[in-house]
Amino acid sequence: MTTPEVELKPCFLTPKRLQPEYPLFVYLPGMDGTGQLLRSQTAGLEVGFDVRCFAIPRKDLTSWDVLANSVLDLIHAELEKSSHRPVYLCGESFGGCLAMKVAIKAPQLFKRIILINPASAFHLRPFLNWASQITYLVPSGLYDVGALGLLPFLASLPRISRSDRHELLRTMRSVPPETVHWRLSLLREFEIDEEKLRQLKQPVLLIAGGSDRLLPSVTEAKRLGNIIPNTEIVVLPECGHACLLEQDINLYEILKANDFLENKADTVTEQEVRG
Repeated sequence: MTTPEVELKPCFLTPKRLQPEYPLFVYLPGMDGTGQLLRSQTAGLEVGFDVRCFAIPRKDLTSWDVLANSVLDLIHAELEKSSHRPVYLCGESFGGCLAMKVAIKAPQLFKRIILINPASAFHLRPFLNWASQITYLVPSGLYDVGALGLLPFLASLPRISRSDRHELLRTMRSVPPETVHWRLSLLREFEIDEEKLRQLKQPVLLIAGGSDRLLPSVTEAKRLGNIIPNTEIVVLPECGHACLLEQDINLYEILKANDFLENKADTVTEQEVRG
C-alpha cells in the first residue's frame, strides 16, 4: 500500500490499484495505528473491495472523538469521488473500539460492520488495566524488550510466517512510548453508549480468536452480540489476538462464508479474479 505523509495527520493508505466501482472497505488498525499489518489480507480483499487502511501518526495524542471524526472526514472525501457504493467498516483490536465510535456517529453510512477482537474487552482484564497505568515507569530503552515479551500474547506465533513475525515486532517498536501510554489510557477510559449501539441496524460480524491470550475476545464478542441487534459471531478456535496475520486466515473468505458480501463484492467472477 502506498504511504502518504502519515506523520502529519491521519490519512488513508491506498493500494496501488484503485477500484472505485467496488464497495469501499475501510480498515481501522490496532494499537500500532499504522495500517501496515493488513498487508497479508489486502490481496484477498481486493478481489471484491476498494481497500483503505486508516493510518494514525506515531505521535498523535488525540481523543476517540477526534480520531472518529478523522475517519469520517476521510470516508466522505472518498465518497465524493464515487458516492454510489456501499461502505464496509472493519476495526481490529484498538480499531474495533474506534469502529464502534465511528459507527454510532454515522450509523447510516455503513452497509456492514466487522469487529475483530475488539479491545473493548480491555476492562475485562483487571491486571491489564493496572499494568497499563504504570507503563510510564518503564524506561524507554526497555520498550524493545517489552515488545518482544508481548509477542506470544499478541499472536499465535507458530501460525505466523517468520517475515510477518518480524514485521509485527518492527511495527510494535515503531510506536513511541508516549503514544503507547496515550493509547492505553484511551482503552482504559473507553466507553460507548450502549443505547446507540442497540440502534445499529446493519449486519455486524464479530470475529473472535478462540486462543487470544491478550484479551477475552470470545467473551467480549458474546457481550457485544447481546447489545448490537443484527450480529453474527465467528470464533476462530486456534487464532490469537493478531489473527489477521495468521497464514491460514483469509478475511475475504470469512466474509464470504458468512454471507457478509453483497453487490460487486459478491459477484466477482473467477475470470475477474484471475485477470
